[in-house]
Amino acid sequence: MSTLDQQERRIDIWTRWIATIGFTGLAILAALTMFDSMMRWFFLPRIPGFSDVGEVIFAIVIATCFPAGLLRSNNITIRFLGAGLGPAAHRWLDAFGSLMTLAFFSMLAWQFVVITADYQVNARVTETIELPIAPWWWVTTTIMLLCVPIQVWVLIDRCLGAIRGQTREPLPERLEQSS
Repeated sequence: MSTLDQQERRIDIWTRWIATIGFTGLAILAALTMFDSMMRWFFLPRIPGFSDVGEVIFAIVIATCFPAGLLRSNNITIRFLGAGLGPAAHRWLDAFGSLMTLAFFSMLAWQFVVITADYQVNARVTETIELPIAPWWWVTTTIMLLCVPIQVWVLIDRCLGAIRGQTREPLPERLEQSS
C-alpha cells in the first residue's frame, strides 16, 4: 500500500469518526424528540428549550456527514455522458465534477464563515433559553471548512487518474482490497 493510500485510509478513519459522532448526536436528538412528544401526549411539561437545542445541534449533525461523503465520493454524479464518450472522457469528467464540487464547497464554507461571524458579532441567541448560537455554529463551520481540503484531495486523485489514464476504484472498494 502506497503512502498516499495510507494517508487516505487515516483521513477516512477520521471522517468516519466525525460522521459517527454526528449520527450518535442525531440518535440522541431523535430519542429526546420522542420523549418530548410523549410528554406532550401525556399532558406533562415539555423539555424546556428543547427546540432551541435542536436548532443548533441539527446543523452540526448534518455537517458531520459531508467530510466522509466527499472522501468516499458518495455525492451525486451523472455518469451516462462519460460512459458514452469512453473511459478517458469519463475520467476527465470525474475530475471536472470534482472541481465543481470543490468550488461549491469552497463557496459554501465561506458563507458559513460569514454567517457564523455575523452570529458572533451580533451576539445572537436562541429564542427560548437564550443559548448563544455562535459557538455551536463555529463547530459546524469548522466541519464545513474541513470539507475543502478533503475535496482538494479527491480532486488531485481524480486529476492524477485522468492524467495517468487509470481509473481508480472508489475508496470503499480500495479499502476492502487492501485489507
